[in-house]
Amino acid sequence: MTALRSFAFQVLFYANLVAHLIVFSPVFFFLPEASCWKIVKNWARSSLWLLRCVAGTRSVIRGQENLPSGAFIVAAKHQSFWETFALVPQLPRPTFILKKELMRIPLFGAYCRRMGMIPIDRQRRGAVMSAMLDRASEAMAQGRQIIIFPEGTRTTPGAEPNYRPGIHFLYAGLNVPVVPVALNAGLFWPRQAFLRRPGTITAEFLPAIAPGMEREQFLALLRDVVEEKSWQLIREAYATQPDLPANEFVARHLQNEMTRDAKECC
Repeated sequence: MTALRSFAFQVLFYANLVAHLIVFSPVFFFLPEASCWKIVKNWARSSLWLLRCVAGTRSVIRGQENLPSGAFIVAAKHQSFWETFALVPQLPRPTFILKKELMRIPLFGAYCRRMGMIPIDRQRRGAVMSAMLDRASEAMAQGRQIIIFPEGTRTTPGAEPNYRPGIHFLYAGLNVPVVPVALNAGLFWPRQAFLRRPGTITAEFLPAIAPGMEREQFLALLRDVVEEKSWQLIREAYATQPDLPANEFVARHLQNEMTRDAKECC
């Protein structure tokens, strides 16, 4: 049943995306930005609705009270495709830092350009930083919110984190708060996997990190708060859904916790 529902969701998810791209293309590039955001956010919400109704996967996002007003950076854990659209309705004018290959997708790339997304060439590490900061500074001047995935790519839940220096480069160059985002999406929407597992994906905006911290201190704090809260969300998922499949990293972590709790009880 899960495989069938996953297949149905995949078909409807991409059909919904293509339909939005095609139906609105005659007018999208001439509409005011506010109207464009309504279209984009409607697509994101309809995708979450399909995920819940077809695949049986609910989405809960908490911590909105931690979002500052005006311009800021969102530094999110990246485990699946879910967070690339689920966070969009939560922010007034989000701007994603994304790989330039996505801009080459017909229509989709044009929509991204219209909405001011910032493409980067991951092969040109040094040169790309300056260009990324220039584009991000322009977005900040417009009061927008920059969304970046500090690990640079999707990671398996529980795997050793690797927070790259690009997030600090933006943090230091823009001098704005950074809002960390923890989540457990990879448990239900695994990377490079077909299945969409029923249950509840949970993400949480964490208290903002104020500007001005040194690089190592900032990266350590960001990593610690995101990883600690992500593990808490993973544990919450297994507390309510014990039969949820676990990869080797999660299984080992949960087993270690059970062993430690047993020793403490004794």
